[in-house]
Amino acid sequence: MNSPHLDRVERPRIRSVDLLRGLIIIIMALDHVRDYWSIASFDPLDASQTTFAYGFTRWITHYCAPVFILLAGTSAFLYAHARQASKAHLARFLVTRGLWLMFIEITVVSFSWQFAYQAVFLQVIWVIGLSMIVLAGLIFLPRRVVGLIGLALIFLHNLFDGIAPGDGFSGALWSILHVPSFSPVGESSAIPGIFLVYPLIPWAGVMALGYAAAPILLKPAAERDRILYLTGAAAIALFLVLRGFNLYGDPGAWAVQDSFAMSVVSFVNVLKYPPSLQFLLMTLGPALLLIPLLEKWSGAWADRVSVFGKVPFFFYVIHIPFVHATAWLWQIIQYGDIMEMFFDPSTWPEEYAPNLLRAYIAWASTIFILYWPCKWFAGLKKRRKDWWLSYL
Repeated sequence: MNSPHLDRVERPRIRSVDLLRGLIIIIMALDHVRDYWSIASFDPLDASQTTFAYGFTRWITHYCAPVFILLAGTSAFLYAHARQASKAHLARFLVTRGLWLMFIEITVVSFSWQFAYQAVFLQVIWVIGLSMIVLAGLIFLPRRVVGLIGLALIFLHNLFDGIAPGDGFSGALWSILHVPSFSPVGESSAIPGIFLVYPLIPWAGVMALGYAAAPILLKPAAERDRILYLTGAAAIALFLVLRGFNLYGDPGAWAVQDSFAMSVVSFVNVLKYPPSLQFLLMTLGPALLLIPLLEKWSGAWADRVSVFGKVPFFFYVIHIPFVHATAWLWQIIQYGDIMEMFFDPSTWPEEYAPNLLRAYIAWASTIFILYWPCKWFAGLKKRRKDWWLSYL
């Protein structure tokens, strides 16, 4: 449990962090709405099958997980800095919060995706929790060493792409570390299997880097902006070189297509599971460039976006069952029944067809409706300093 004295300390918020996190949360919801309201039988980033609109809709949501995990590491440092907390206190908080997030992923979130337990999905909330536990150990090292470890995990992990998990404990461990996998539990189990979507590496490195780089945000504005602009531009430039010449950092090569638009789709179709170096450069670089601009953003719309950034976990937990349940309602109205196997094209009604306009309307409606409970909860967290609110 956190120290009551530390938890009563008013924590000044960095506006750009709330705004960036809010934007990411809003964009993330688009991907999940698309899954339930306009799922397609093809990979939206497969240039041989997709359209530019589908490709863009999927590509823009790639920014969500890397930025959110980077900011989770940044927030861990700012949490301790604002409270003048010891590393032991921060480590306890990271471990307990990490375990809590992993528990919520296994129980509430996995159920919300399916409204059943056909499988347990270990996705972004799981890997954030596991990365927090790793970070709890790393913070006892010098901060520069934490940053170097983060960079090493990000830049070097693709060297091990060719290693497939074997059998037994070592194979299971390698799957947790680096290879997405499905592990059947057994015919006698009520849960057929565990689908590990987000391996630990390099996500733990992204969080470690966010922690190590967090003091940049506390520097004077001119110095902070200069560092962020230079770093973000360098990441984008390195991505363009590595991707443009199909060099190191992603297992799949891009190729010129029949049209410029499809060539762009092929160019940005980099591996997310696990995220390749090119994937992380492509997503984190622009995010760093955006932070100085968000510091200058003000007005009613900025205030609304920041609401989501103040309660990201709360939004995440409530938006999945909301999107799922409203999609069920639409399916009943449209097709007279619930499409239980909506992700299996062989079970789709003959009249079903993906429709991005439908997905975008559902997405905008979801954001509008869920803004109000998020605003209420953000107000609750501001008014009260109970220790348990730090876990939501």
